[in-house]
Amino acid sequence: MDRRIFIRDYRLPVRIGIHDFEKHGPQTVVVNVDLLLEPADKAHGDRIANVLNYDIVHDGIEKLATSRHYNLQEALVDAILEFCLAQPGVVEARVSTEKPDVYKDCRVGYESVRRRS
Repeated sequence: MDRRIFIRDYRLPVRIGIHDFEKHGPQTVVVNVDLLLEPADKAHGDRIANVLNYDIVHDGIEKLATSRHYNLQEALVDAILEFCLAQPGVVEARVSTEKPDVYKDCRVGYESVRRRS
């Protein structure tokens, strides 16, 4: 049985971009994360101590995303992937970011999937 946790449409103010106008302040970035977990070795027993707490993932993403300026979405996604794969029980992580305000007619983004080695 596959087990996953996810965070969808997490909107964050991120200092990101290569253009001069992007270096004057944060812009909205939408983050999506899907984590494939190892099979459970025991029943969760309705106890948070027996599962991956998504508060840790949520707060870790916020800390990473707001910690510095990123030139590229790829760099932000890589940082989030590394963080997620370092969490106990995570086998695979799919992370995407979108910059919804770059164009009026579409959203632009980047996505990557990585498995724990």
